[in-house]
Amino acid sequence: MVTIESSSLVKKNPWKRVVFVSALVLLAALFAYTFLYLKHDPYLTDMSVRLQGMSLMHPLGTDHLGRDVLTRLLLGTKLTLGYSALALGIAVVIGVPFGLFAGYMGGLIDRVFMRIADGFLAFPDTIVAIVLSGLLGPGIGNLVIAIVVVKWVNYARLVRSTVMSESQKEYVTMARINGMTPGRIMRKHLFPHLIGHVLVLASLDLGKIILLISALSYIGLGAQPPAPEWGAMLNESRPYFQSSPELMFFPGLAIVLVVLLSNLIGDDLRDRFDVKREERGHHAEG
Repeated sequence: MVTIESSSLVKKNPWKRVVFVSALVLLAALFAYTFLYLKHDPYLTDMSVRLQGMSLMHPLGTDHLGRDVLTRLLLGTKLTLGYSALALGIAVVIGVPFGLFAGYMGGLIDRVFMRIADGFLAFPDTIVAIVLSGLLGPGIGNLVIAIVVVKWVNYARLVRSTVMSESQKEYVTMARINGMTPGRIMRKHLFPHLIGHVLVLASLDLGKIILLISALSYIGLGAQPPAPEWGAMLNESRPYFQSSPELMFFPGLAIVLVVLLSNLIGDDLRDRFDVKREERGHHAEG
């Protein structure tokens, strides 16, 4: 009994940590839009205070154009996280219904879907995103489109495999015998089984998308100056790395912390929705 209680406490502790850090990130974003945004214009240049060190007026100093680094860093929370969440949300909205329909209907529809999925998965996500961003042109909007194009298929394949597995179970067979329509079966019986798997993949994917947006913005294919996106801030600060390394350090640190947070959330969600592990735990208790 002691072992079971201690393991349950270990499972609960990461959630407390995740909630706490998530609250800090949210408060930072809100802080940028209230006090700091009014105090320092993140787009206003002032060459008289360029490349200043940390001070009470500028807690993280100023960049090469005299803009407050902390204000731009916090405002970049909205851009980097916002566009990452937007790309992730669109990919989920497209991929889940597509995989649900293909997995349940099977036949020709499923075969066509598999050929499409194989085409998307023939090349690494990053390479395809770079090529699409280059073809569409620089810009955060085009970058979001490129990420959606390469990410939706992952959710469609995950949902398809889960639906094909669940469709063979007795409760789905009984629903068919009782005359339930395919749409209602998918909505009422199959969709609830997908939520956990999709949440786990989405939480792990968020960190990858943040890295992808930051990386492509760094090489000039994503957000364009003067937008305070973290990858773009790294690119702008690169020529001043030797004289003012903090200009690259703080955006890089923000990216690392947010990606680490998303991975922690993904690990915790994966443990929570790990049915096989829960079954092993019940057998151990018995």
